[in-house]
Amino acid sequence: MERLRVGFAVMLIFGFVLNMVHSSNAQSLAPASPPMSDGVTVDQGIAYVLMLLALVLTYIIH
Repeated sequence: MERLRVGFAVMLIFGFVLNMVHSSNAQSLAPASPPMSDGVTVDQGIAYVLMLLALVLTYIIH
């Protein structure tokens, strides 16, 4: 039983080392594509939402 346990540990370590060697030879991923917007659209959307919120609050207060 002890021999089986030692054999399992050796195989586990061997598999881990083999996995590390294989992953070090793997090709790197392609760089991410550039964003489609430069953030102006998002900023403008947030501004519209805040203006709408201000109008609603003004209407509720009066």
